[in-house]
Amino acid sequence: MPSWVRAYVRWVEAFNYRVGRTAMYLLFVIMGILLWSSITKIARVPSLWTLEMAQFTLVAYYLLGAPYTFQLGTNVRMDLLYARLRPRTQAMWDVVTIFALIFYLGVMLYGAVESTIYSFETGERNPTAWRPVLWPIKTIICTSFVLMLMQAVAHLFRDIAILRGEEL
Repeated sequence: MPSWVRAYVRWVEAFNYRVGRTAMYLLFVIMGILLWSSITKIARVPSLWTLEMAQFTLVAYYLLGAPYTFQLGTNVRMDLLYARLRPRTQAMWDVVTIFALIFYLGVMLYGAVESTIYSFETGERNPTAWRPVLWPIKTIICTSFVLMLMQAVAHLFRDIAILRGEEL
């Protein structure tokens, strides 16, 4: 494989590894928000922001962690037959199916970018009592789709290397 492919795969996987390991700690942030929500409800002064903030944090946790789980191969798979295949045959199937993933992520990214642009232009807010602006979470969603696309391409390069009998 060309050196730029090796560099791309190494960079993307190192970056997504760091982002995923950092996003892991958002679970503790969610727990803190929900704990605060419980405390304020017991004290009979409930906070307006806690439920939505927990939801936004969960979205960031889930989507920013997706490239990391894909990289480690810990994502959910339907592998009734796949697990029994030889690594080279698995790589062949991955090369074929990765294009469906890349297409799906491209469509999702297109929609997310359009929605984020709209959110910036109109100052879109969530129609609740707290009324937070939505562009920060939509920007995180766009970023996560870009990272997932980059990881999918790195996975494709890795599978092509396996088919060629090379190491990356």
